[in-house]
Amino acid sequence: FAAQRHVLTYMEDAVSQLLENREDISQYGIARFFTEYFNSVRQGTHILFREFSFVQATPHNRASFLRTFWRCFRTVGKNGGKYSSICYLLTAEEYHCLLQLLCPDFPMELTQKAARIVLMDDAMDCLMSFSDFLFAFQIQFYYSEFLESVAAIYQDLLAGKNPNTVIVPTSSSGQHRQRQPPNDCNPLEGVEASLFYQCLESLCDRSKYSCPPSALVKEMLSSVQRMTFYGFLMALAKDQGINRALGALPDKGDLFLDPAMDQELEKLVAQVSGLSVSGPASSNADTANIPIRNSPRINSPWKPLHHRRKMDAESEGSNEETDSSEN
Repeated sequence: FAAQRHVLTYMEDAVSQLLENREDISQYGIARFFTEYFNSVRQGTHILFREFSFVQATPHNRASFLRTFWRCFRTVGKNGGKYSSICYLLTAEEYHCLLQLLCPDFPMELTQKAARIVLMDDAMDCLMSFSDFLFAFQIQFYYSEFLESVAAIYQDLLAGKNPNTVIVPTSSSGQHRQRQPPNDCNPLEGVEASLFYQCLESLCDRSKYSCPPSALVKEMLSSVQRMTFYGFLMALAKDQGINRALGALPDKGDLFLDPAMDQELEKLVAQVSGLSVSGPASSNADTANIPIRNSPRINSPWKPLHHRRKMDAESEGSNEETDSSEN
């Protein structure tokens, strides 16, 4: 159970964070730190602003990152039908900027691979809807190692080689190799779907990485005679059964619904509206009557402390420069 849930990974990370911020953590106790750490793991907020090597370290981390990306930026595609050509279609580079807001060192290569699933033969600077990119990104990010092996199998089948000679990636270093797009000389041909499935079934049986459910892959490939590589990736991205099995995102029809988040936004809007209405009438009142914005913010007990010390140092340096410039 411990290995399946990657408990050791989280214990090592918790201890590392504890040692890195031991001076700050000592103020409220080690027990509270571990409680808050594993609560954040359970809630899926532990991946916020963390390095990519940690974000992709476990299936739970990947699913948490996907869910967080969706919740933070779902409004990018909400009501996209009315002004889609202006506001709600973005390029791969723009989606990458959104990803970097959550994970500063997120690799551009993964974003480009996800975009290629959507765009296929189109230029990489073409615009994509949020839903199209999100579901393609989910497949590419969560099943990254699996797709690397699928690409190798597909190339071998195109070349007429024995697919049993394909080597399954075993490195968990987190370094994603540059995947060369399979050479579909005739994109309408591809490879024989039944043989392709046999190879994928064998891959799933011996792979230690996350793979889509074999039954759903079989159902997908049994409906066609031949399949191209990017046709297969697009089918994975569009399959709602695979999406439900992964469990990170809602169905496509519910993609822009998040009642809990909507309630929080409504509360914030109501607060802002109340302040704007009462603002002019109380402009001459005592400043003590002005509401002070002190919104509660739940942060992990390790990274924000580190960032706060860094920001304090930068602030002190900025003040020194300002003082010297004034003199």
